[in-house]
Amino acid sequence: MNDTQKIKSKLKLLQKIVTKSVDHKKIFGCVVNVESGDNKFSWIGSSGNISDETQYFLASTTKLYITAILLKLKSEGKIKLDDRISKYIPLESISGIHNYKGTDYSAEITIEHLMAHTSGLPDYFEEKTDTGKSLRQELSLGHDSSWDFQKVMNDVKKMKPKFKPGTRKKALYSDTNYQLLGRIIEIITNKTISDAFNDLIFNPLKLKKTYLYQDINDKNPIDIYFKKQQMHIPQAMASFGPDGGIVSTAQESMIFLKAFFNGIFFQKKVLNELKQWNNIFFPLKYGTGIMLFKLPRIFSPFKSYPEFIGHSGLSGAFEWYCPEKDLYLTGTVNQLSNPNLSYRLIIKLIDCFK
Repeated sequence: MNDTQKIKSKLKLLQKIVTKSVDHKKIFGCVVNVESGDNKFSWIGSSGNISDETQYFLASTTKLYITAILLKLKSEGKIKLDDRISKYIPLESISGIHNYKGTDYSAEITIEHLMAHTSGLPDYFEEKTDTGKSLRQELSLGHDSSWDFQKVMNDVKKMKPKFKPGTRKKALYSDTNYQLLGRIIEIITNKTISDAFNDLIFNPLKLKKTYLYQDINDKNPIDIYFKKQQMHIPQAMASFGPDGGIVSTAQESMIFLKAFFNGIFFQKKVLNELKQWNNIFFPLKYGTGIMLFKLPRIFSPFKSYPEFIGHSGLSGAFEWYCPEKDLYLTGTVNQLSNPNLSYRLIIKLIDCFK
């Protein structure tokens, strides 16, 4: 088999994997973009009710874009990662958000604590509220609602922190952290978070279909599935903002992902400083603003899976770079109820590149 035949065979196999992933039970639509670091290989495939050009919610993959902005601001000398957040956000807004065992640590939280999920702050999305249910549970039931930064702070003040900020080897994934980081970016840049995304990322990269979702009448992005139900929750999607509100396509996500890892926003050497990994939930670890996905050898004693660095979202959206293969992967399975679906798909796809 010559090189041309090998490539055609690989493309056929990749499309077969994407097509078979859509079972109309768990996954109703899927899109994947795969590119090599040297740009010699580029492929995009889709199936089900999602096409190559479909706009979808990135969910928590949005956090990687927040990281890009913060590292850019750091490179420009506008922030330091060990700055306390009280340097930027008025203390009256955040006082009481981290009251741990009778001591208020709110003023001691740093930007790095937030980026690395080592602040100990509870997750406003996962913790139960006054209703007795978490916001995630309410949304999964189709109960749409809206919130703003101050409501998040007020709700978090009623929740219990998990540990002191910066406790060694402790991390808790919390969307609250990125709500705070979004507000810090607004204060430093004197822009709304939407304008900051536009001016610092989307416009420089010429991304025409990528934006922060704000208009509840905007029906361009496909609704996320929860099991077999399409969830139309525009108020919530317009409220996530810096922790999960970006809309994009697989191709435009690829443009951003390559820019992130190739020195467009900050020097490439900074990436090594971000790789101080802490466990969050299997099979993921978290560094400073970036996520690590790697299956341990126990899942396949006779082979070793490579690691992936980037971010994923609860919606099944993902943006990963695989250093071992020098491959970039973006896309979504658009399913909220089973976060493992996208990781299973990634493993099947990467097996095509031996």
